[in-house]
Formats: sequence, C-alpha cells, structure tokens
Amino acid sequence: MAWHRNRSRLALTLAALLGVTAGGLLLRDPAAPAPIVVPPPTPATALYVDPNGLAQRHVRALRSAGRHREAAALQPIAGQPAATWFTDARAGFADRARHLVATANAAGRLPVLTLYFIPHRDCRGYSSGGARGGPAYRRWISSMAAALRGHRALVILEPDAVAHAASGCLGPRATATRFALLAHAIDTLRAQPGVAVYLDAGHPGWVPAARMAPALRRAGAPRARGFALNVANFETTADNVRYGTTLSRLLGGRHFVIDTSRNGWGPLRLAKGVRRWCNPPGRRLGATPTLRTGLPLVDAYLWVKRPGESDGACGAGAPPAGQWYPAYARALTGS
Repeated sequence: MAWHRNRSRLALTLAALLGVTAGGLLLRDPAAPAPIVVPPPTPATALYVDPNGLAQRHVRALRSAGRHREAAALQPIAGQPAATWFTDARAGFADRARHLVATANAAGRLPVLTLYFIPHRDCRGYSSGGARGGPAYRRWISSMAAALRGHRALVILEPDAVAHAASGCLGPRATATRFALLAHAIDTLRAQPGVAVYLDAGHPGWVPAARMAPALRRAGAPRARGFALNVANFETTADNVRYGTTLSRLLGGRHFVIDTSRNGWGPLRLAKGVRRWCNPPGRRLGATPTLRTGLPLVDAYLWVKRPGESDGACGAGAPPAGQWYPAYARALTGS
C-alpha cells in the first residue's frame, strides 16, 4: 500500500507552548544525531468520515431540532475523520465492518478501524470486557479479516493491550497468552493485502521505551506495518514523536501513527507527575487527522479516540466509556 507523507498543521496551542518556526517545530532528541523537526501539517483529504459516528448523529439531531448554533459548535468534531471501534461479538459485527470498508473505499477514502476485544481487556478498568478466551478471540479476528478482504483499511490493534501486559497487570501465563493472541491477530490481518496494522504501544508517559520494545516484539509488532501511540490519551504530539522515534530504533525502523484527537493542550498533570487520563477537564482537540505528516517515520496523525465519547464514569455526570458526553465534547472545542 502506498502511504503518503507530506505536511500538516499543528494545533495553535501546541505551537505556542513548544515554538514553531516557518520550517516546523524543532525538537531536540538527545539520542539522535540531528534534531527532529515536526513540520506544520496540512488537512487530511483521504481519510473516511463515518456518518454513523456518535458526533455525526448528535449534530444531525441538533440540526433537526433547529439548534443550529449548538450543531455548528460541534462541527469541528463531526466534520473530521475518526476511527470506528469494534469492541464486541454481537451479531452483525463483521457485516458492519464489511459495509464500512466497502463504503469508504467506494468513496475513495481510507477507513480507520480500532479492534478492541482482547480477553481481560483494560485489566478490570472502565472498559473491561473482551472475548471470553483465546479461541473466541481468534475466531473474532478471523471474521474481521474476512470482512476486510479485498479492501483498503488502517487498523489500530488493541489499545493498551501491550502496555498493560508490560506494566504487570496480568500474570505470567495470561501475559504469554496475550502476546500470542496479538501476534496471531497481526498475522491474520496483514494477510489481507490492503490492510495496514498498527499495534498499540501506549504513550510516552506510561511504559519506558526500553521495556515497551521487548513486549512489542513478543506481540509480533515487527510483522505489523508499525505501532500506534497515544490512543485515547493526551500526551503532546512532540513527546509522542520523541518516544515513537526511540521505539522505532529499537524495533528495526517500524513506522508509527499518533492519536492527536484530544492532545491540543497536552495532559492534565497532577501531583508527582501523575496524569489524569479519564475525561480530564480543560483539554482541547489536537491536530486534524491526516496521512501527510512530513515525518518519515510517522505515517499519520489520527483521531483514534472519538472526541466527545467518554473515557468512563469517572466523575459527576460522566457516562460509561464509549458513550456520548455532550458537555465534554463542547469543552474540547472550546465552546
């Protein structure tokens, strides 16, 4: 698959915080022989906007009710391409995936799918669940691969799965099983010629690269197109580029993508370096999704986490993970 790389535009707040020149954002990586330059990106033209996303449906409902000002305030979310998540094995899941990729490709667009069904998902956190066991997961992955056959798609595989295993939330036996399942998923999905698989690799504020890289290797990352960073998190694009560049060196030059959906103002830092990750207040949308980043290792800036959907029922008024959270959506747009 041909992957286009050029330039896109960073969020103004990131530019103000970290400094942008006409040639782009200059980052110093002490381990690199030369500075890393993050060019100002340009808008995406090739990614697919799923009309069935919660943001899109919410905006349509507002317009139907004559609430045009509220709809316009949320258009910065609804008008951008974001990943479509597949999180269960309810009847019709494969047909839904097949329809998504076929519709997107027919429109000349590239869909982004997030597969999130690994057993023991989220280590008993807000998004806990997943397949009941290894055999069920393998069947699910086979069904997804069949649904994608003959189509182009970008797949983000199992957010947090490797990072949770590397950080010790599973026992040794369950960890080994998880890595084997992820490797199987990579091999099954990449057998479809039009599918690019990016295995989730956490973010720079979680597992050090020296510990993450061996875990990614055990999970089959060298056989994937690359890895994904910052999914559903808030670390800056600059920090993700640094971290991803280090991981790439440890993984033989693998490429990566960065979730910029909500990182416009970076993470909310609490005492002793702790970051609040569940619906933190005061955050903003990040760089718009694009396949043109201007960086040779960074294949895309994506909105993997769909802005406006809750991280979990972690505060007053916050709905369960994945449900639409209107107040948070408005806050992300600054409205």
